[in-house]
This record gives sequence, structure tokens and C-alpha cells, in this order.
Amino acid sequence: MKKIALVNQRYGLEVNGGSEYYTRLIAERLKYNFEVDVITTKALDYTTWEDYYKSDYEDINGVHVIRFSVKSQRDKDFGSFNVSYLTELGLNERDVEKEKVWFEKQGPYCPEAIEFIKKNKDNYDVFIFVTYLYYLTVIGMPEVAEKSVFIPTAHEEPYIHFKTYESLFKKPAAYIFLTDEEKSLVQGLFDCSDIPCDVMGTGVDVPCTPDTEAFRNKFNVKDKFIIYVGRIDEAKGCTGLFEDFTEYKKRNSQSPLKLVLMGKPVCDIPESDEIINLGFVSEEDKFNGIAAAECLVLPSKFESLSISVLEAMSLGVPVLVNGICDVLKGHCVKSNGGLYYKNYFEFEGCLNFMMNNDKKMEIMRANALEYINENYRWDNIMKKFSDIINMVSK
Repeated sequence: MKKIALVNQRYGLEVNGGSEYYTRLIAERLKYNFEVDVITTKALDYTTWEDYYKSDYEDINGVHVIRFSVKSQRDKDFGSFNVSYLTELGLNERDVEKEKVWFEKQGPYCPEAIEFIKKNKDNYDVFIFVTYLYYLTVIGMPEVAEKSVFIPTAHEEPYIHFKTYESLFKKPAAYIFLTDEEKSLVQGLFDCSDIPCDVMGTGVDVPCTPDTEAFRNKFNVKDKFIIYVGRIDEAKGCTGLFEDFTEYKKRNSQSPLKLVLMGKPVCDIPESDEIINLGFVSEEDKFNGIAAAECLVLPSKFESLSISVLEAMSLGVPVLVNGICDVLKGHCVKSNGGLYYKNYFEFEGCLNFMMNNDKKMEIMRANALEYINENYRWDNIMKKFSDIINMVSK
């Protein structure tokens, strides 16, 4: 049986993050055909990278996890350094040496994990690096480039234009892209279309039969509501969502609609009877809540896939997303199972359309489910995954 290593900056049942959750979903399915290790850090909180997990080794749902301490927490001056460098970036003053400092300051600065990758290069048939932005990928992938599969989870943002990536994105033996939009972006920026690749996204599983009444009773949510699922973060557009929803309630004062939030908050949440913050919830509660919602809303401008959007669609729940993000807009356009907005008035118009067009919403619900069945089922995705791994490890 071939042995593979997945590399991601965080890994664990408690971890709340898109690429991290995706990595766990993939690892737990690859284990049936490959011997799977995950190389990661002991961190839980990406804003500090402080060690949370105590053990160097852990088995999670049949996957062997190897953890390393982060040598230093995220630098306190990273925020100002980041703003300063991005300003320089806008002036076309990109610099690999400054970016090396940037990656170390951002973290997780974990040289022990890099040493492990170097020393164990010959003990694995394939290394799979998930997400392009962090130290483990930037420093680790060049050490094993000829046997690496790169899943960049890339989207249009200032960091993708760092000079460091001009060489890094030419190194892997193969690519896995989550969407057609991501493939077009990466190949357009880095002229790497000669590197083998496939587009396969992720499968979507609903681990329980959703019980909408159980959700409403447990959390005392009686009115109609829209739902946000994920890290509650300004970088995810949550601050803008709060502003838009507050304005919506002012302008539509008779609407009973509420906004329900699920996820770990890393930004301030307004104190309001109209916004219900549930914090981090169980998988069962999450799916029960999504199924009970009028729609799932995702205000982020920067997404490479969005598992929460796919989970909502898998339940036949329409989505309302930020149309500035090509990937999210693409889900809506290709499925006819959601709407997108680019400003407040479009946000308001979309919500009112959803609230006042029951028959059209039923069609949208059916379209969303059909989109998932055609594009995001695990059997097809894992076959493609195995094909890529076997090609690289020949």
C-alpha cells in the first residue's frame, strides 16, 4: 500500500477552518486505499499559533496525525508589517527576502515540521500540500517537489501576487484544483498549464437526517432566518454582513427575519435581538440549522470553494453570496440554486425575492440539490484523487 502525507497548518476535530476541514475530509477517505499520515502543528488558533495539542502523535478517525510545536507565535507586529508590505506590493516592489520574513512572522513558523519532511522524503510516495499561503507549504513543498501534489485553494487576493509564488507554483508534480475558476486563476498567473492537474472540489456528506424542529426547539429560534456558518471574521466579510443585515432590518421593519451565526467569533458581533450567535456547534446542530434556514449567506470576497455553500445546497437550501468572488458567483450561475449581490441594495433585493417567491424558491432548492448530485459526490472525487496520486508515485 502506498504511503502518503498530507501537509496542513492545522488539523483536528476542534479546528474551524475551510482548508483544514477539507484536509480532514480527504484524509479520512484516502485511508481506505493508502497509508495516510498528516503532518501539522500543535496549534488550534491561527491568530496566535499557540500550542494547543499536547501529544506529538494522535489517531483521529483512523488517520495518523504527526504534530510539531510552533517555534514562535505569530509576531505581534505582523499586522503592521503586513500592511507595510502590501503597500509596497502595490508599488511593484515585491521582494523574496521580505516575503521570507512575512511567512515567518505570519506563521506557523515550524522548522521542525520542515526537517521531518526533509528526513522522511523517501518514506512517502506522495506529499499533498493543502493551501498556498502558509509556511509549511512555502518552505516544505520545494523539498519534495517531484513527489508533491499541490492543492493551493487559491483565489484572487493580494497575497497570490507575492514574488515567492512565481517559482513555487511551478514546482509541484501535479495540481488538484477545487473549481474551474481557481484553475483559470492559477494557470493564468503562473503559466503552469503544462503541469498535470484535475478539478474535483470536494464531496458533501450529510451525516444525519436533518431535524429542523429539533434545531428550533433547542436554540429557541421561532422566526424565519438566514444562516452564516464558518469562522466569524472580518476577513470573511462578516462585519459587512452585520452592517447590511442591520440596514435591512431598518428598511424592512415588518420582516421577522433573523440572522443566525454558527462558528468561532474572531471579530465583534453586534448586540441585537435580530442577530443570534450560537458559537461553535456540533455537526448535527449545524445541519439541522442549515436545513431550517431560508438560505445560507456567505459575504466573503475571497473563497476557493466554500464547503458551507455546498453543504447548504446538498440539503436543497439556496445560497446568497458575495458576487465579487468569482467562485461563489460561479456556484450560483452554474446551479441556478442561489443568488449573489455586490452591494447593499442588491443584498436587500435578493433577500426580499427569496422571502416573497415561494414557488421560485422551490425550483431553486431543487436546482441546488441537482448541482451537488452532478458535481460533488465522493465516489467520483476520490477516484480522481487516486488517479492523481498513482500518476505522481509511478
